[in-house]
Amino acid sequence: MAVGMGCCPPDCQNQVQKINTTSRFSSCCSCVSPKIPGAKLTTTINEPTAMAPPLTLSIIFAFCLIPLSYSLPFIVLHGISDKCTNRGVTQFTELLSSWSGSQGYCIEIGDGAWDSWTMPLFQQTAIACEKVKNMSQLSDGYNIIGLSQGNMIGRGIIEFCEGGPPVKNLISLAGPHAGIAAIPLCGFLPICILLDALVKLEIYSDFLQDHLAPSGYYKIPTDIPEYLKGCKFLPKLNNEIVNERNSTYKERFASLENLVLIMFEQDSVLVPKETSWFGYYPDGSFDPLLPAQQTQLYTEDWIGLKTLDEAGKVKFINVTGSHLEISRSDMKKYIVPYLKDQSLTAMQLMTTKSSSHKWVSSMWNFLMNMGRFSEDQPLLSVVY
Repeated sequence: MAVGMGCCPPDCQNQVQKINTTSRFSSCCSCVSPKIPGAKLTTTINEPTAMAPPLTLSIIFAFCLIPLSYSLPFIVLHGISDKCTNRGVTQFTELLSSWSGSQGYCIEIGDGAWDSWTMPLFQQTAIACEKVKNMSQLSDGYNIIGLSQGNMIGRGIIEFCEGGPPVKNLISLAGPHAGIAAIPLCGFLPICILLDALVKLEIYSDFLQDHLAPSGYYKIPTDIPEYLKGCKFLPKLNNEIVNERNSTYKERFASLENLVLIMFEQDSVLVPKETSWFGYYPDGSFDPLLPAQQTQLYTEDWIGLKTLDEAGKVKFINVTGSHLEISRSDMKKYIVPYLKDQSLTAMQLMTTKSSSHKWVSSMWNFLMNMGRFSEDQPLLSVVY
């Protein structure tokens, strides 16, 4: 039994004192056998014991090293004639947020529908750039989902936005990346009749370029010199102007982790629909229609598309449906995986600014939506 010094019998106190003077640790008296005839004197010294970490701390430390699934936030950039408060865009954003566990935000520019037609694309991009830079939720990185013309703004953010947070993935639905050879039809409203007349007049005039957003990516194959001279947005976005090619634009675009290009099989709004995959007509002719890999933009790698493709980072996806008519099953299959493919440890997750997502709320919304919607019902069905 371990006892203090004062409990030792007198005849062995001197021995204990001697032991204590040579040991780093104070020892209880444990010599301690009285002198019994025939008995051997046994001396036991308590060895120093290393202090084990508390079990709780060990468990916490181990937990912090376990890889966990973590979803970066994402933004949605809607198409022409649309706005963030429209039911289709709202449901699209909410469903993706629920399914991925990531917080989604629709970024509105101006008043939405009207400004999507009349505000120059550089101005729209500048507004979007300032908005993403001022959103603390995006500071650690985010993903972009572009809907049709919204892809022009999304790519503008990636290539032109100085000091913006990093973009990980660009998920493009029906994006006019290589240009369009016809202004999208908008019906028989007075504004549509006026726009058609103006387009036929002179698409590359300063007036139209400054007051008709689609003119910024209108590319007439048989009028390339005028396009390069007068079109104010797409030639710069695609680094097409020989003496003005910007290596920074290419570097930023090529830094994407994934470029998901979704084309709609029955798309009659984009002419040609293959522009969604960067396919387009050759300079000087409307025939043949070239796949992306045969265009100069790709072969000369003006924006880093070839670099991304050769690295396996470009996903060419074809879905059934007309312009932007995507089913929930296709959303889950082709979009959601790129919204939740981040892997962080618990320690990193706890120190990430954007980790304050409402996990329980997202799961609840997911379960509610499972019972409410049909998987193959088209969600988006906007004009452009």
